[in-house]
Amino acid sequence: MMYYLYHIPGEKIGVTTNIKDRVERQQGCYPHEYEIIMSTEDIDLISKKEIALQKAYGYKVDDRLYKQLKHNKMKINVTDMTTTFPCPIHKLKGRLMDNLDMSWKTNFGEVILTIKSIEWIMQNVKSSQYSNDRCYVYNRAFARWFDNNDIKYPLTGGLSSDCGPAERTYKNTADLHAKDKYNGHQKDLDYEYITTFDLIREWADERGLYEHGDPKTQALKLVEEVGETCRAILKEDAKEMVDGIGDCVVVLTNLAELIGTPIEKCIDMAYNEIKDRKGKMDNGTFKKD
Repeated sequence: MMYYLYHIPGEKIGVTTNIKDRVERQQGCYPHEYEIIMSTEDIDLISKKEIALQKAYGYKVDDRLYKQLKHNKMKINVTDMTTTFPCPIHKLKGRLMDNLDMSWKTNFGEVILTIKSIEWIMQNVKSSQYSNDRCYVYNRAFARWFDNNDIKYPLTGGLSSDCGPAERTYKNTADLHAKDKYNGHQKDLDYEYITTFDLIREWADERGLYEHGDPKTQALKLVEEVGETCRAILKEDAKEMVDGIGDCVVVLTNLAELIGTPIEKCIDMAYNEIKDRKGKMDNGTFKKD
């Protein structure tokens, strides 16, 4: 197996076996935004190099060597937002206990199976909407809990308590008012960290769209949905207009994921491109100067 030591300038040094998936798809980097420092089949060498360079660059230093991680022993599926386990909830605890000390990396930090973290998983795991044989947890919530609660290992840093309340999406008004009392140590607030884009990606991932899909077919699907939206507009069918626009957004979300750039980043780039434009309206369209 080939291992890659990569560097995201100003952010981190890491090791992976799949650059496209780990750095571009999961972390949202363009090819020009990172560099591959070395590649080798020697896991001992690259594990030591990772730690040495993390120290040299002043980045967060992993508490364990890469080679000491137990990689997907249980064949879990880690995506941008979720970790999916290959069994129903009623069988999950036994499977987790069989894999104590198994660890994996998410976008929000490394997590490890301990007695306490397994308890958290069992309290927060959700059944897959699409398969009775799978269940999942949200990576961000798990990593934050791990940072703030599990004292067996040091904080991963990705979601330590200095992340502010502005990053949280509160489920109800009571929680919204309660956020003012949050001081980084309270653990009872009922919040989640998902957006509609996250749910779209979860839906698509569980159906194999990212594993077997293709940007070209999604582009054709987008043309189809735009056509249906245009027909709804011509017919002045408000319900179908809304449905068509929503379908376009779903397809765009999946297309962005397939090319390795999250839809949020695409939107940010587009907005930054247009935000300072000057121009005028002409026949119902804004035209830049």
